[in-house]
Amino acid sequence: MQACTALAFNLRRKTEFLVALADYSVKCFDTETKELVSWMRGHDSSVSSISVHGSGRYAITTSTDTAQLWDLDTFQRKRKLNVRQSVGIQQVFFLPLSNTILSCFKDNSVFAWEFDTLHCKYQLPTPVEGSALHYKVFAVTRDGRIFVAGGKSNRLHLWCLESKQLVRIIQMPTKVRAVRHLEFLPDSFDGGSNQVLGVLSQDNIMRFISIETYKLLFVIGSHEEGISAAAISPNGRYIASVMENGSLNLYSVQALTQEVNKPPPPLFKVVEDWPKCKSEANKLTTRVTSGRSERPWKSKGSKIQTRLLKVRMNTPLENKENELPGGLNKKRLQALLKGYGEYPAKYRMFVWRSLLQLPENHLAFSSLIDKGTHSAFVNIQNEYPIKSRKLLRVLQRTLSALAHWSAIFGETPYIPLLAFPFVKLFQNNQLICFEVVATVVVNFCQHWFEYFPNPPVNILSMMENILAHHDKELLQHLIKYSVTSQVYAWPLLETLFSEVLTREEWLKVFDNIFSNHPSYFLMIVIAYIICSRAPLLLCNQSQDFEYFFHHRNNLDINTVIKQAYHLMETTPPDIHPQHVLDDFVPLTKGQYPTFNKYPKFVVDYQTQERERIRQDEIEYLRERQLVHELEAKAQEQKAEDEAFYRKQELLREAEEQRRKMLLEEEEKLAERRQRLAAVKRELKVKELQFLDASRRRFLKYQQDQRQMELKRLDNEIARKASMREQETAAAVQDIEVRQMELESQRQLFEQHLIKDQETVTQEMREEIDDRQRKADLEDHVVQRWIETDREERQKAQMVAEENLAKAEQKCIDNEWRLQALHKLRHDDQEREKRYEEIAKLLHDNRVKEAELLKAMREAEEKKWEEAAWRKAQLEEEQKAAAAADEHRKQFLEDEMNDALELAEKLQREDGYFERMCDAKGRRTERGAELQQVPKSGNICLNDLSASESSSHSNVPMSLDRRREVAGRERELMAEVRRLRQKLTAQARSGRPPAHVSPTAWMA
Repeated sequence: MQACTALAFNLRRKTEFLVALADYSVKCFDTETKELVSWMRGHDSSVSSISVHGSGRYAITTSTDTAQLWDLDTFQRKRKLNVRQSVGIQQVFFLPLSNTILSCFKDNSVFAWEFDTLHCKYQLPTPVEGSALHYKVFAVTRDGRIFVAGGKSNRLHLWCLESKQLVRIIQMPTKVRAVRHLEFLPDSFDGGSNQVLGVLSQDNIMRFISIETYKLLFVIGSHEEGISAAAISPNGRYIASVMENGSLNLYSVQALTQEVNKPPPPLFKVVEDWPKCKSEANKLTTRVTSGRSERPWKSKGSKIQTRLLKVRMNTPLENKENELPGGLNKKRLQALLKGYGEYPAKYRMFVWRSLLQLPENHLAFSSLIDKGTHSAFVNIQNEYPIKSRKLLRVLQRTLSALAHWSAIFGETPYIPLLAFPFVKLFQNNQLICFEVVATVVVNFCQHWFEYFPNPPVNILSMMENILAHHDKELLQHLIKYSVTSQVYAWPLLETLFSEVLTREEWLKVFDNIFSNHPSYFLMIVIAYIICSRAPLLLCNQSQDFEYFFHHRNNLDINTVIKQAYHLMETTPPDIHPQHVLDDFVPLTKGQYPTFNKYPKFVVDYQTQERERIRQDEIEYLRERQLVHELEAKAQEQKAEDEAFYRKQELLREAEEQRRKMLLEEEEKLAERRQRLAAVKRELKVKELQFLDASRRRFLKYQQDQRQMELKRLDNEIARKASMREQETAAAVQDIEVRQMELESQRQLFEQHLIKDQETVTQEMREEIDDRQRKADLEDHVVQRWIETDREERQKAQMVAEENLAKAEQKCIDNEWRLQALHKLRHDDQEREKRYEEIAKLLHDNRVKEAELLKAMREAEEKKWEEAAWRKAQLEEEQKAAAAADEHRKQFLEDEMNDALELAEKLQREDGYFERMCDAKGRRTERGAELQQVPKSGNICLNDLSASESSSHSNVPMSLDRRREVAGRERELMAEVRRLRQKLTAQARSGRPPAHVSPTAWMA
C-alpha cells in the first residue's frame, strides 16, 4: 500500500532487488520466494535513487538531505553522508568498475570519495562564468572516465574524471529546454568508453547523440507517444521505455541504427587471385552501375560508380565454430593477430572474454565466495607477502573460490603462481578473474594433475620429445648436466611465464595462446627454450639453469612467438600435443563444470592426512597446552607451598623476636616511666620558676616601656621645639633676605622712578612755568580750603585721597586698554602671524618652553621699540588731559565754595585755626606724595601746582603729623612696588592682567 520511489537490481544474489517506498523505507524482496528479505530504515525523506556497487554487496540510497551506505549481506548501515539543509543532495552513486563514489549536490558541486576509506579524493572545479547550469541528471561511461551532467537547460557538461576538467559543452536542439534523464548506450567494441548518449528531454522524446561527432544518431518517442522513463540493457542491445499512456515499449538498437554496434573493420586483408575465382565471381557478384555509356572510361560528362557485392560461401558449421560472443570471428582475430602480433590494448580484455567465452555465472560465483576463505589460504600473506592489501585480498578470494570449486586447487602448491598474473590484471572484476583462471586450468592445463602431487610427467615427457626432435643438441647438453624437464620446462608452465616476461610481453604471448589450440601453450614453452639455446649451451651448473628459468632474460618475444607457430606446423603428428590435448571447451553457463581430472584418492588421502595431521596437531597443541597449564599449576602450587612454609617460618621467627622485643620494651618502658616522673617534677619546679621569672620580667618590661615612652615624648618635644626654633630662625632669615630684596628692588625702582620723573619734569618744565601763576592761585585757594576743613574733614580727605589713588590707577588701566586697542588696530596682520607661530609651537614643541620665553622676550623688546611711537601718541592724548584739568578746576571751585560755606559755620567753634593749619599741612604732604607717583601721562597739573605751593608754604607741621605723612608715603611706595612686581611676574609667566583682554595679551 506504498508508492515506489526507486528500484535497484544487479545485487549479489540475482533473485533479490531493492525497492524504495514513500514511507522513506527501503525493502529487499526475493523474486523466487516472493517474500520480504529485509527492511531498512533511516531516511527522513523519500529516497530518490539507489546505486549498487559492481560486486552487488553494497548500495547507496539517496534522499534530499542525506545519503546512506548499506551492506547488503547484513543489511546494516555502514556510513551516512549529511549535508546542510540549504545545500541538499542531488544524487550519490558508484562509478562503474571502480571503488569510487560520486556525490552531486544542488549547488552544482561534485565530490569523489574513496569507497574503502570514505576519504575525499577530489572535487570538480566550478564551471566558468556564463556556462553554469543547475545539475539535475547525471551519467557516467562504463570505464568511469567521462561524466555528463544536465539540468534545466539545453546544454550538457562533459567532464573528464581523470583530468578533473570540463572537456566540452554540448548544446542540444532548441526544442530541448530541460533534460530529464541521461544514459550511455553500451557498446561491445568500445572497451567501456561509451560514445553514444541518450538524452530524454522535457518533450518526452529521447535523442541519442554521439559525444565525439556531436551528431544526432536516432530518436525514440514522439509528441503523440511520449516517454516517461527509459532504461538500456547492459549489453546495449535493447531499450525499454515506459510511455505516457502506460504501455511498455521495447526497442532493438540494432534495428534503430547500424552504426552503433558495427564491429571495427578487419585490419587483415587477403588478396585473392582473380583468374582462379573468375567463374564464381561472375555468378556471385552483381555490378551496380549508374551512367549512360557502356564504356565509362571514355565518358567525359559523368562519373560511373561501381560496387561489388560479394556473398560469403562459408558453411553454417564453419560459421558456428568461428563465431564468438560479441559479434567477433575467431578467424578474423587470428588474421589480425598474425598481422600485428597482438591485439589492441583498448580491446584486449573484450577480445579475451570473447575468445574464452566466459559465461559470467554471477550466482555460482557468489555461492563460492559466500563459502568464505579456504583453510588452505588463510595465511597466504605469510607465503606470498604482497604490498597491496587489495591485491592480496582479491588473490585470497580467487584462490578460495577455486579451492571450493575443486579440492585439488586447495592442495596444489603452485596454484597461486598460476593465478597471480590474472588476479593482477582483473583485480577490479573478481568474477572475470575467477572464470579466466578456471578456463585456463580446464583447457590449457590439461593432464597436469594426473600425477599429483608430482609435476605432470606426461606433459613434460611430451615436451622433451618435441625438444629432442627440433634441437637434439640442446637436449643432450641439458641431459649432460642432469637438467630435467622439471628444471627447464616446469617453472615456465607453473608460473605461466610471469617470472621471465614483462607485462607487455606476457600480454602479447597470451594473445596468441588464447587465440590458438591449447597445445600452442606447450609449443611456446619449447620455443622459448630453443630461442635461448645460446646462453643455455654456455651454462654448466645446475644453479645457472635454475636461475635462467626463474628470471627475465634478454630475448625477443616476437621471435619466440614465430618459433612457436613454426613448431606447431613442423612437429610430426605422432609427437604433436594437439592429438593428446582436447580442443578448447568453454565453461558452462549457469553452473561451473565439475573438475575431477586428478587422482582423487591422492587428493582425498592428502586431504585426510592433512586433516588428520591438523587434528593431531590440534590435539598435540591442546595436550601441550594442557601439560603447560598443569606444569604451570604445579609450579604455582609448589611456589605457593614454599612461600607458605617460608612465611610460617618467618612468622615464627618474627613472633619470637617480637616477644623478646616486647620484654625489652616493657623494661625500657618502666625505666622511662621513672625517668618521666622525675622529669615531670623537675619540669614542674622549672615551670614555677619560669612563671615567677616571667612575671618579674614582664613588670620590668612594663617599667622599661613607660620610661621609653616618656623619653620618647621628651625627645619629641625637644625635637619639635628645636624644629620650631629652626623654622623661626629660617623664617626670620627669609624675612630679612626678603626685606633686603625688597629694599634693593625699592631702591632700584626709586632710581627708575627718579629717572622717569626727571624726564617728565624736563619735558613739562615749560608748561609748568606757563601755568605757575595759575597754579599758585589755585594752591592758595586750596590752602585756604585745607586750613578750613583740616579737622572736620580729615576722614573725608583720606577717603578723597584713596579715591584719588583709585582714579590714578583707573587712569593707568585706561592707558593700558588704550595701548592694547591701538595695537590691535595697527598690528592685525603681525598679530595673526604671531598667533599661528605660537599655536604651532604649542602643538608641536610643548617641551621647548625656553624657546617660547625667548620669543616672548623678543616681543617685549619690540614693544619697547614702539614706546617712542606711543610717546607721540601721548602728546595727542594730553589735549584730552587739558579738558580733564578744566573739569578738575571746576571741581575745586565747587569744593572751595562748599569749604567757605562750612568755614562760616565753624567760625564759632574752637580750634578752628589749628585745624586749618593741620589740614594745610596734610594737603602739603599729599602733594609731596603725588610727586613720587610713577611716570604717568594723566598726572593733574593742578595737583603738581598744589604740591609745589605746599612745598613753599611756611605753615608749620607737628612732629607726629610728619611721621604720619612719612608712614603714609612709605605705604604708598610699597603698594606701587607690589603692583610693579605683580605685573612683571604676570608678563613673564605668559598670563595677562585681569584688566587686559586675552587678545591684547597675545599681541
